[in-house]
Amino acid sequence: MKTFCGRANPTTGALDWVEESEEYDYHQEIARSSYADMLHDNDRNQKYYEGIRAAVARVKARGEKAMVLDIGTGTGLLSMMALTAGADFCYAVEVFKPMAEAAKCIVEKNGFSDRMKIINKHSTEVTVGPDGDMQTRANILVTELFDTELIGEGALPSYEHAHQNLVQEGCEAVPHRATVYSQLVESELLWSWGQLQPVVVEGARLAPPPAVTHCAGAHSVCDIQLSQVPPQHFTPLGPLCTMFSLDFSKPVSSAPQSHTSHFPAQASGKAQVVLSWWDIDMDPEGSIVCTMAPSWTYPQPKAAPWRDHWMQSVYFLPTERSVVEGEELSLTVSHDDYSLWYGLQTDRLQVGMKEPSLCRPCCTCHAHLVWNRPRFGELNDGRRTESYVRALRSVLNADSVCLSVSDGSLLPVFAHMLGAKKVFGLESSRMSKRVIEQVLEANSMKGGVELLEIRADQLSSNDLGGQQISVLMGEPYFSTSLLPWHSLFFWYCRTALAKLLHPGASILPRSATLHAAAVEFQDLWRIRAPCGTCEGFDVSPMDQMVQRSLDFHESREAEPHPLWEYPCRALTPPTAVMTFDFTQCVPQQPINAQGFFPFVRSGCCHGIALWMEYQLTDQVTISMGLTGAVGEQGACEWSRHRKQGVYFFPSPRQSLGEDGGKVSYSFTFEPSSGDIRMEFNVASDSP
Repeated sequence: MKTFCGRANPTTGALDWVEESEEYDYHQEIARSSYADMLHDNDRNQKYYEGIRAAVARVKARGEKAMVLDIGTGTGLLSMMALTAGADFCYAVEVFKPMAEAAKCIVEKNGFSDRMKIINKHSTEVTVGPDGDMQTRANILVTELFDTELIGEGALPSYEHAHQNLVQEGCEAVPHRATVYSQLVESELLWSWGQLQPVVVEGARLAPPPAVTHCAGAHSVCDIQLSQVPPQHFTPLGPLCTMFSLDFSKPVSSAPQSHTSHFPAQASGKAQVVLSWWDIDMDPEGSIVCTMAPSWTYPQPKAAPWRDHWMQSVYFLPTERSVVEGEELSLTVSHDDYSLWYGLQTDRLQVGMKEPSLCRPCCTCHAHLVWNRPRFGELNDGRRTESYVRALRSVLNADSVCLSVSDGSLLPVFAHMLGAKKVFGLESSRMSKRVIEQVLEANSMKGGVELLEIRADQLSSNDLGGQQISVLMGEPYFSTSLLPWHSLFFWYCRTALAKLLHPGASILPRSATLHAAAVEFQDLWRIRAPCGTCEGFDVSPMDQMVQRSLDFHESREAEPHPLWEYPCRALTPPTAVMTFDFTQCVPQQPINAQGFFPFVRSGCCHGIALWMEYQLTDQVTISMGLTGAVGEQGACEWSRHRKQGVYFFPSPRQSLGEDGGKVSYSFTFEPSSGDIRMEFNVASDSP
């Protein structure tokens, strides 16, 4: 049996459905999972172990057998903890078949097979009775069903069903309780990810469309490593509020609910964003707490545990609202069975202001469907806009006929504002075309840009009114791009448009350069590192399964990560490894590049960071990776707008600093597929 998998195609800019073997999807799920991250989360594991020991002890103190139901068992770790703590039997439920098979191997390797049953079902399909999956209801419920938003993995329906059908009344639960905390803030940085701001083009103001500014936006949570957003980037307008708690030892409802916290504004400002995280109490007394609070809430930030499977949440209010210090505010969180959203009321409720609604907000302007959060931030970046405008100004004149090739781009609007004779824009979808039309209409420029919903290879001279293109421009940005070099689709478009270009046409950007640096990650290495043992249990079969999946396919490919969220040190100088000349067509033969970069700092080399830089003109370059010089100790600052590529080494390599070795590289760009193959070798110069 075959399976179809979506893969970005840089030659077409489309998401192609590629036929793969039936094992492909399974191996991808394992290789890109967070299991290693969870097993390396010592704080989480230790707190669960403490809570489980306490729960088993309470049941035993009542003279009862300790019968455990573990929902979402994964590796079987929590069940093995329970059995070690004295539980009599564990029913471990795992819906993902490969993971259930791995759990069986791990449980057998650790000698618990006789007291534990792995049930490969969704918990809502588990039956109880003489012929059922469970012989009897459990009196201890152990779960790890949470995501960054707490309930996004279906925790509420699973708990609701378990209490109705699988556990005894008054059961012990680990965790016992979850509590959601939120804080209302003003933040120019964070708000720039949720709404389009006015854009300044050589002193002229480009206003966002009213439909966009009045839109409630995308309902999905923005989950990030909030520890990497320093407190100076936001102003608290209220205290940290306890919004609601869930007691997992009692019946839980998945029905929509709302909870409100009342407080006086701590400062005057613009209410824009809600920061949120949660913690879990592993025992009824709340003495064993595992918190997701960002590091800047700790007295010693470096002591905060790092985890990537649970982060923090950013929610954007439906509309920005001014508040005055001392004013009474009401912050309301609503949730259904899978997601949360927020609303704000003031004591100055004005005409047109609505009460917070149980109805989940949705985008009505299309912009929040076309542009993701980093893309909003990119469009709102004034310095970036200034660079593009400066580059456009250097190539435009009153006779320029411009064609823009990027998704949902403001470049054609800029070109019109700068006085180009005629501006065309290619848009990949009707929705993105409509969003740019709204921008034009809101600024009395309707008709100033002719937007075409057509592919570059299908564009004809007739579509351009017989005119030749004198300026071909792109950011480039394409919504299907995952890795940095996927935006080379612009090069393929330039090649397809060659016959429509004026002989002296300007291409912006003129070229792109792939850059690389060997890096030491502060924490991100954990997501790919084998675990071996966890809390005294041998979980090596999990390591072996992950490695087999990594070796199955695409094991030596880079993967996308927003490196601004994951601190790292550069151990080698940032190096330009390949250049792509957009003034020429895509070559028919592969482009090869070999070389090396020397280690200049000592450290543990976990892999290679990769990013693109675009040379808009001879004087203007835009980086999609490093935004400044590397610090003396190797500190890196990364663009928040695009993801960078990371090529993880199978095992970390030690760098001894200067004269301590080098990284040899080999890159091959395949024009037929748009893929870049890469190989690295770390060599030590030490004796």
